[in-house]
Amino acid sequence: MKELPLYPIKFHPVFKEKIWGGSKLKSQLNKQDAPENCGESWEISAVPGSVSVVKNGFLEGNTLQDILEIYMGDLLGPDIFELYGEIFPLLIKFIDANDDLSVQVHPDDEVAAKKHQSFGKTEAWYILDAEKDAKLISGFNKPLGKSEFVARMNNNDILPVLNRVPAKAEDLFFIPAGRVHATGKGILFAEIQQNSDVTYRIYDWDRMGVDGKPRQLHVQEALEVIDFSEVKQAETPYESEINSPSRMLRTDYFIMNMIHIDDKITKSYVDCQSFVVYMCVDGKAEIRSDNTSETIEKGETILLPYELLEIQIIPNKEVKLIEVYIELE
Repeated sequence: MKELPLYPIKFHPVFKEKIWGGSKLKSQLNKQDAPENCGESWEISAVPGSVSVVKNGFLEGNTLQDILEIYMGDLLGPDIFELYGEIFPLLIKFIDANDDLSVQVHPDDEVAAKKHQSFGKTEAWYILDAEKDAKLISGFNKPLGKSEFVARMNNNDILPVLNRVPAKAEDLFFIPAGRVHATGKGILFAEIQQNSDVTYRIYDWDRMGVDGKPRQLHVQEALEVIDFSEVKQAETPYESEINSPSRMLRTDYFIMNMIHIDDKITKSYVDCQSFVVYMCVDGKAEIRSDNTSETIEKGETILLPYELLEIQIIPNKEVKLIEVYIELE
């Protein structure tokens, strides 16, 4: 299998039904196989139990883990493979919040490794669609001490100190590990994060789970990782011009760029250290490499292996792609 060259790879989505999920993954992102109350579509995942399966080309039917074990640095990039080994380092999702998500926090690498044998969870959200007056939570609206936090939790009085901010289409929010956060009702977004499924839930709007009982909270675990400082600027500003690929966000774990074009471009990845992910957030395009051609349209995701050094993007009228890759120091 390894004798054949790699190509732009698509995967079958891994759908996650949630009590807060809705129908927008189907109606707006054309995921017709999504179940009712679908909250998440895991586009590229190596999380055990939810590993992505290839849907195109000669690798069809193989899992992401299968092809990573065979192609190693040719898929990830030699430096990335040396750092992460046979573990795909990112988790790529689309999320439909038809109701408020729980208020939660994620551990950093150190705590996650010690307690869960996992990576930490730093993430970023790009808003595709938001209903009128939609809001999300990002951190606290004032500096908070641990003792005040505990007292408020004991008195069910945490909501007044949570930093609620409006959300609209094309907004970008960076959520580092340790930041208390929640997506509000009526928001459809793309999420790029570390490969981790560790979440500490601290408040769930007093609602019941599917079993009719309150969902489990993880307050003691959360106390070890919460950043209690005030968040004064929740939204991450960025500039986006058509036919001028632009930087959205740089983190320790991934880079995000916006590619918004209405004309063909050639992208060279000769100097890129890693694989590249394209998430299509609007429009449609053809992705051409040396020997193959693949289409991508709104709601789809493609993985470009490291060994693809150059590709062409040919929009069908106009396309917006979030470009994601890793850049080591």
